[in-house]
Amino acid sequence: MRPAAASTGGFHLVLPAAHRLPPSLPSISSRRGVRIRAAAAAGGGGALLGRPMEDVYKVRVERGEVARARMEALRVMETWSSWRTGGRCRMPWDWQVDQLVYIVSGEVKVIPAGAVHGDDYMHFVAGDLVRYPRWFEADLYFDGPYEERYRFLAYGDDN
Repeated sequence: MRPAAASTGGFHLVLPAAHRLPPSLPSISSRRGVRIRAAAAAGGGGALLGRPMEDVYKVRVERGEVARARMEALRVMETWSSWRTGGRCRMPWDWQVDQLVYIVSGEVKVIPAGAVHGDDYMHFVAGDLVRYPRWFEADLYFDGPYEERYRFLAYGDDN
């Protein structure tokens, strides 16, 4: 069986037969022109091809006691920079390097670039420690006051 080929704005993706996407899935397009078919997952936040959005976009999140212990070990409140919003807003963001974020208060809805499905988003709240990967693009939505501590990571820094 021949692989499926898809044109993606200037280059072609060739998918082996085992990785063909069902035609029933809606399509999304990234800012870089790559088209992907997405499937919405039940519950808060979406999924692509049945995988959690965090896995698809390589966004790592730690929650609860694990995040709190790691936050203290990294001395987040003493050494990291602070950023906050005064209220409801939207902010497009493009990560040029990996970034670690500890959410002090509030919550954020992260919609990856090109997602057209209302269910294709990640949701992070106070107490979450989130690592956004280099070259990730998304729109950040804040419904109210929000505060975070953040640190940009150097190449090879795994903290």
